[in-house]
Amino acid sequence: MITFLLCLALLVTAYFTYGRFMERLAGADSRAETPCRRLCDGVDYVALPRWRIFLIQLLNIAGTGPIFGAVLGACFGPVAFVWITLGGIFVGAVHDYLSGMMAVRNDGLSLPEVIGRYLGNGMRHFLRVFSVLLMVLVGGVFLLSPAQLLANMISAVPVSVWVWIILAYYFVATMLPVDKIIGRIYPVFGLALVVMALGLLGALLFGGWRIPELVALQNFQPDTHALPIMPTLFITIACGAVSGFHATQSPLMARCVDNERECRSVFFGAMISESVIALIWAAAAMAFFGGAGELSAALGQHQGSAAWAVDAVSRGMLGVAGGVLALLGVVAAPITSGDTAFRSARLIVADMFRIEQRSKTKRLWVCLPLFVVGFGITRIDFDVIWRYFAWTNQTLAAIVLWAVVVWLAARRANRWVALVPAVFMTYVCSSFLFVSEQFFGMQNRMAAYLLAGAVTLAVVVAMIFKMRRDAKSLS
Repeated sequence: MITFLLCLALLVTAYFTYGRFMERLAGADSRAETPCRRLCDGVDYVALPRWRIFLIQLLNIAGTGPIFGAVLGACFGPVAFVWITLGGIFVGAVHDYLSGMMAVRNDGLSLPEVIGRYLGNGMRHFLRVFSVLLMVLVGGVFLLSPAQLLANMISAVPVSVWVWIILAYYFVATMLPVDKIIGRIYPVFGLALVVMALGLLGALLFGGWRIPELVALQNFQPDTHALPIMPTLFITIACGAVSGFHATQSPLMARCVDNERECRSVFFGAMISESVIALIWAAAAMAFFGGAGELSAALGQHQGSAAWAVDAVSRGMLGVAGGVLALLGVVAAPITSGDTAFRSARLIVADMFRIEQRSKTKRLWVCLPLFVVGFGITRIDFDVIWRYFAWTNQTLAAIVLWAVVVWLAARRANRWVALVPAVFMTYVCSSFLFVSEQFFGMQNRMAAYLLAGAVTLAVVVAMIFKMRRDAKSLS
């Protein structure tokens, strides 16, 4: 339990220390006029209280990522604690906070428009398509995973019925102004998510469960060649450590923040909270099943179903009543992330084609094709969707981190805080392309890692030349 408690303490401490450093680095100004005041439209640009925005942001970014991803990542062993903690602090929180500040400083524009200002029109056009596809993919994932959990809880109602019920809710929530459903109901769901995590933490600390310690960088996966720690662990545990999806959600809350000094709690704080949730779930999964190897074996007997494991852990550690409450938090997280994913897709398309969003009719015509594609994705096997979602998610995170590097360089600020994570995530995503059976599946791992290094080096060199060109144009 020492490893777990140390990681937990580091995450909490980072909010008050590294978070303040990030705030000074970004130059957060309490006197600056924020987009919700300057561009108020009563639909998306609406000022909301900080506590409400924090809970909404937490739900927007949480989904099943820090829960399902943490449970699957725990199969690698206690090394998962290290990635969740260090990744959450030095990669994820940096990514979320600085991309959130970039959104605030750029009128709350959707991610492709903001990134395009720093990485060029080519990247803007690419991300317009890439981000919409990711948002619809996320929406499909977060349609199916809560439907499966609800079907486990209420077996009389099949998964297909839950999918239609959740889809109907998504449509309503995406169409209505942000303060009608999201602003009112999400804080309640956010509290449920927090209470769920605290309940599991209490069970771990006082229930006599044994949490494995990190004594070596051992991989507990049954097939370590097919699932090596580098890069598979860093792809599997995405949302609990770093996630490009978060940057697509930040513009939603950037349009509602009333003071730049609130951004540390809204963006940095929500990411740290998500890492805490992921840490708790990874520890709970290993503790409940008796270790990482035992967890892997149990998942193998249930077709790798993280939903089954979450249900077993919740009921087994908290009892029937506590387990139901915990599962409500688990169900609420993906549902709320799913509808904001579709909402983000709507805003990206609207920004792309300059379609004003005050009109309900125009919002309807943007939404309809997105939901048709999202429903179609639910017909694909969930494991396949999740694997491609995870890699796409981390690739977007690497792109966003590079944009943050350029933004910091333009401000003549310390770019290393984003440069090191950007290089690392570029290598992770590149190596996954060459290693994973989903893509090239190279059996010669040394060659795969060397190719990934070459790709990473090429990206670094290209970015150095870009920043030098930008510096010359400004001089």
